[in-house]
Order: sequence, then structure tokens, then C-alpha cells
Amino acid sequence: MKCAANGSGTRCSSAATTVCARCEAVAYCSLSHRIAHWSHHKTECDRLQQQMESLAVLNDFPFTFSRQATIQVCANQETRCSFLSKRGLHRVGMWMCECLCGASSSSFDLLGLNNGWDLPSALCPCRGPEALVSERLCSWRDYFKWRSIQFDSPVALLLHWPLTIYHAAQLVGITTLNLEVSDKLHIHYLGPEKELLQLAVFGELQALFPGVHIHIELVGPAIPPQSKQGWRKNQHF
Repeated sequence: MKCAANGSGTRCSSAATTVCARCEAVAYCSLSHRIAHWSHHKTECDRLQQQMESLAVLNDFPFTFSRQATIQVCANQETRCSFLSKRGLHRVGMWMCECLCGASSSSFDLLGLNNGWDLPSALCPCRGPEALVSERLCSWRDYFKWRSIQFDSPVALLLHWPLTIYHAAQLVGITTLNLEVSDKLHIHYLGPEKELLQLAVFGELQALFPGVHIHIELVGPAIPPQSKQGWRKNQHF
């Protein structure tokens, strides 16, 4: 987590380990930065505190990551760098930001980045599904079985973005069984960072919601200026 006061004046002195004692949602590199940033943070502190109180609900989301497929990392048996290197994915394409080497979306040419999976077809959803979703997907095991992907595939590290959108849509009543209600789905996606290097994974929403025109509007400071030729903050699937 970055210091919430980063870029607002004095340089950060260390890692951001001092959290706001009230909301515990933001962190600072020092007590002085925390005090200096209060005039900006106080307008958001109450809202963030309410969100943090609902953290347990977010932790119940089934598609955060696949512990079974990434047990070596979850059990601290190896680093993400080692985990990805063994699979030929370390600092490759969409996997760039999935380790602790310091990569960020601002470090790369977003337009020239390879958006392929860089995996064998048996380990990724690079082909269309063999069948439509007939039952609600409630776990990674459900998803991997529906997509005919081997369960030791690391794709859950990237697919948790679109699968979380899928789960949220299910919670508000948008399912593959009632798509006749609307053929459009407009999503406001707040605060993307490394997702900007992984936009291709959101294409999986087409398989989850077939026949629906999906529009994702990206909102946040990490998004490149629209003046950059070829870049769109609005993604269509």
C-alpha cells in the first residue's frame, strides 16, 4: 500500500505502515505525513470507515483468488516471482504486475503490451466456452469445470477481476438466466491500476454474459490521458 500523502509535498521517508487510527483504510509512511494529510482525508474518513466495517462481506466473495491453484504462494512456500518463473510467466505480458518486482502500469507502454495468456490452451480460457452458463458459478471449481480448464492453472491470479464483476452482478439480480431483461451492461470501474495491464481478461465477461453488450468505464488517476492515441478509458466487449 502506498502512502496516502505520496506526491502531496515532502517525499516519503519509508514504507507506508502507519494507518489512520479511525478508518484503518489508508496508510502513511510517517506520523508527520498522516497529520499533514488529515485536511484532505477527513472528508473521506467516515465513508471509508463504513466500508471497512463491511470488509467481511467483501472477504466472502468467492472469486478473490484460487487458493488451491496457488497454494505454494498462499502457504508462503515460495514467492510469486518464483511461482511465475516456474511457469514461464515472470514479467511477461499481462503477468507483469503479479509479483513484487516493482512493476506498475505507469512503467509500461499500455498500447504495445502483449495481451495474450502465454499459457497452453488447457490452462487458460483462450477459446469460447463449450456451453453457456446454465447454473450460477459459486466457486473457482465451478468456473474451471465450466471452462474445462485444469485446476492447477494460475489464471485465477488474473481472472479474479472479471469474476468479481460477475459475482457482484449476480448479487444484484443480473444473471445469465434473465438476460432478456436487457442486452446492455454498463459498469463503472473505480480505481484501476495493474488492471490497466490486464484489460484483455475482462473479455471473459463475454463468455459469462453471452449476447450482452458490456461497457466498462474506467475511472481513476492511473488512467493515461485520453489524448494518448489509441487509448480508451471506455472498454467495450
